[in-house]
Amino acid sequence: MRDGEVSPGRMAQGEYGARVGVPRILDLLTKHGISASFFIPAVCALLRPDEAPRYIADGHEVAVHGWIHERNTHLSFDNELDLLGRAIAVLEGQTGVRPVGIRTPSWDFSDSTLDVIQELGFGYDSSLMADDEPYELLHKGKQTGIVEIPVEWIRDDAPYLMMDRFSGLRPYMAPRELGRIWRDEFDTSYAEGGTFELTMHPHIIGHRSRMSMLDELLTYIRTFPDVWFTTHAGLAAHVSPNIFS
Repeated sequence: MRDGEVSPGRMAQGEYGARVGVPRILDLLTKHGISASFFIPAVCALLRPDEAPRYIADGHEVAVHGWIHERNTHLSFDNELDLLGRAIAVLEGQTGVRPVGIRTPSWDFSDSTLDVIQELGFGYDSSLMADDEPYELLHKGKQTGIVEIPVEWIRDDAPYLMMDRFSGLRPYMAPRELGRIWRDEFDTSYAEGGTFELTMHPHIIGHRSRMSMLDELLTYIRTFPDVWFTTHAGLAAHVSPNIFS
């Protein structure tokens, strides 16, 4: 919708995530007793006002993912502040819980993003890639107190599994092969006593064969002792409790 792509085919592809993917994901998380973080654009929440409250009711975190997945790198400070402020208001109004974290659309910062994040009082961001482990964002060389929970395209379902019939973009990896990559990522992070973070999209991961792979991966991870499953907010609070007290 951000780019005006409102053909029935494109809209149906996106609707699959909310219609089919989300219920499957919630059922799988319940099966494994895991709480997760759902980063949701405000427009999605407005279109489906029962979705974000259900995440909270099921024990998950709801965090900000822009207004309409806008290209924030094209925005002025005032426009970015306005859209993210309205996004917070929508999610808080629906769930009764003010979001403490943000994942920027498309994992990028404008010249203003960090200023906006500070002004709106976010405790953590999860959009950048400077480490494997959580770290603190600096602004003009000064500590911000904002925890960065880093992401990586390697641990994202989209690069492997996205499809666009009008371009050369095609899924290039079978779900079980992707599961092997993510298992290797987990094994190494476990050996280091570190963080293993996945990013997934309901309309991508929510298909049957992919959910089967994810179920197998979670079953595998749960065989290891001393593994802590938590939300992004839970991890941020663990590494920087003074911010979240």
